[in-house]
Parts: sequence; structure tokens; C-alpha cells
Amino acid sequence: MAVVKADGFGHGAVRVASAALSSGATWLGVTTCAEALQLRAGGITAPILSWMHSPLEDFGPALLSNVDLSVSSREHLRAVAASAARLGVTAEVHLKADTGLHRNGARPEEWRELVRLARDLETTKHVRVRGVWSHLVSGTEVAGAQVKLFDEAVEFARAAGLRPEIRHLANSAATLGAPRTHYELVRPGIGLYGVEPDPRHVFGLRGAMTLRARLILVKRVPAGSGVSYEHDYVTDRDTTLVLVPLGYADGLPWGAAGHAEVSIAGRRYPVAGRIAMDQFVVDVGDAIVRIGDEVVVFGPGTEGEPTVADWARWANTVPHEIVTGIGPRVARRYAQTEELSHA
Repeated sequence: MAVVKADGFGHGAVRVASAALSSGATWLGVTTCAEALQLRAGGITAPILSWMHSPLEDFGPALLSNVDLSVSSREHLRAVAASAARLGVTAEVHLKADTGLHRNGARPEEWRELVRLARDLETTKHVRVRGVWSHLVSGTEVAGAQVKLFDEAVEFARAAGLRPEIRHLANSAATLGAPRTHYELVRPGIGLYGVEPDPRHVFGLRGAMTLRARLILVKRVPAGSGVSYEHDYVTDRDTTLVLVPLGYADGLPWGAAGHAEVSIAGRRYPVAGRIAMDQFVVDVGDAIVRIGDEVVVFGPGTEGEPTVADWARWANTVPHEIVTGIGPRVARRYAQTEELSHA
């Protein structure tokens, strides 16, 4: 299951979904029904699971579009079944067990009642339990207790008469490093985009997204020049400053200032001063640069440029926040298969 929530982790959900399906994925995972319907509107016909809902929302459009729904409580299940009954359709659902993350999902003491209700509703033909799933607390360092609770949840569901055909537990890190969690389906998210999912382990992934811009201004300034708001950065010599038209409105984290670097012509230079809403400044010293020269903000790191992980470290956050934060003002260009094969 290729997880393409949050607009494909900022990469473009429909394009990522199409690429993933053409490369062997058989399912797609999203957070909301709206995200699922966006995929359907984009021509995606593959199975989709949507997993975060209020029992008060209208499930009709998702059901009519053959979107599978996750349910974590009896209230959710009753709401989905009621929508299916009104439409005269069968809702395909995945029951979610809380095995220790303590977010979404039914706790063990709630699981029994949820399973029994699901079995009762299956007799009405408005609900069919297609899957059982849960979410890991960690990745490669999988807690045996979680796996045990998950297996027990599945066994209870089967003993109650349910016949889930799909079990899924593994996130990106577990997909890569914990085979015992694979079951019938795995759910890579951030790893699908080439970002290492667990900082304690290196799997050799290559980032899919490269963020580029072009210089729009070059100026020479004397030593002692303060740069950007509040003059947090002051030049210690005569130097060249360049202006890059990207800022925190485009997803560059404000908190990375003071640490961040970018790459110009294969060499790294420091971001000078605070990152503004629409722009930031780079100190290139005595390098010869021109308006229109390309700046690589981050990429796969194969040419020495900063990576998403670097920016996450500089901003004291996770790579997920960096890639999902790249805003709509940034134009996306998609490499074709033949380009990637030579990259």
C-alpha cells in the first residue's frame, strides 16, 4: 500500500499514486475521504483505504466511489453502516486495533465489542470486514508486545466469525527492516519518497524530491553588514550576498536559520540571517555567481547538496514536515521513467 496522504507527502498525490501503481503497488492509503475522492477524480481506480474520520461525516461519496474505510469504534462503524444502508451498498471496512500507539484504533477491551458489532452488521450485507490493521510505535525496533496484541486481535476477529483477507501493520521502517510484520500488506509512507524512515538505520534510500530555485539578485556588501531581520547575521568580511525567492510560505522552516546551507554550482554556502516569508539570503563569499544561477536547496545528496534530513536536523523537526510543507507556489516538475533510469 503506497501511502499518498498529505498530497503524496507534498509530492503530488495523483502523480505519486500513478507512479507507485505502475511500479507494483496494489493499494493506496490516505487520511481522509476528501483525499481519496481526489484520487478517484484523477482517474485512479485502484483500491484505496481512508483511515481518519469523524462518525458525524457523510460517508456516502466515499462509499459510492468504492473507497474502503477504517473504523476504530462502534460509533464509527454504526455511522458507516447507516450510510451504506441508505445507499443500498456494502461498505468495505478495515477494523483498526490500538496495539500501543494510543492514537486511533480500538483498545483491547473495546476491540471485542467492535468485532461483535461488525459481525452482526455483516449479516445485514451493508458491512464487510475486508481488513484488520494497526500502527507501530516505532519501526525497525518493533516491540514484540505490539505484534502479539495484533495477532491476538486478528485471532479474536476470526473466532468471532469475521474473515478479514488483509492484515497490515508495517510502516516504512518495518517494511524495510522487520519482515515479521509484513502479513498480506505493508504500508510504506515516508520511505516511499526516498527519505530514511529511521535515523538509527540506513537503508540506502534516495530522495525523490529536489527543491531548486534561481538567484534573482547579487550584491557586494562590506564587512559588518547585518543581513535580514534583526541582523542575526553580520558579515565578517567584504562578501557577496545573493537572494533566493523562497521562504517559509513555500515550506522552508524559519527555525533552520543559523544552521542551513544550500548548494550553488556544487558547493555549499550558508543561509545568511533569518528566512523570510518569501525569500532568504545566501553568503557566497568571493565566489563568482550571476542572476539566474541555480540554487539547490535540497536533493538526494548525491552531488553533495543538502538533503531533506539535513533541513530537518537544522530545524529540529522530522523530514516529513519538510516535504509536506513545500507550498503550492513551488512548481512541480515530474521526471519520467527514462530520466530516472539515467539519474
